[in-house]
Amino acid sequence: MDKNKSITRQRQRRSHRVRNQLRGSAERPRLCIHRSLKHFGCQLVDDITGRTLVSASTRDKAVRGSHPVGGNCDSAAAIGKLIAERASQAGIQLVKLDRGHTKYHGRVKAFADAAREAGLQF
Repeated sequence: MDKNKSITRQRQRRSHRVRNQLRGSAERPRLCIHRSLKHFGCQLVDDITGRTLVSASTRDKAVRGSHPVGGNCDSAAAIGKLIAERASQAGIQLVKLDRGHTKYHGRVKAFADAAREAGLQF
């Protein structure tokens, strides 16, 4: 088996293992994170209806001007604050964190800490 295929398979297995434990609802949606080399994004998903309730990303115009580099901890923290503000405007306080295949450190940890400080509970 090719090395890249096995790495992809391991990443998919980790992602599915985390996802099987989490199911978002309208009362407590799933906060899923997408992390790439250049950008960081997240969205609140209601898995029962299959709808995205709130989203935020470093590609948003509100963040792009203040944080030109989207792939660092400062930008992830800014996205954490932004998603918490948008969630509170939508009336959402409790969420379930879906980190996907990523480890809970670095940008993911900075994002989660900033979201907690801004009022989200998970």
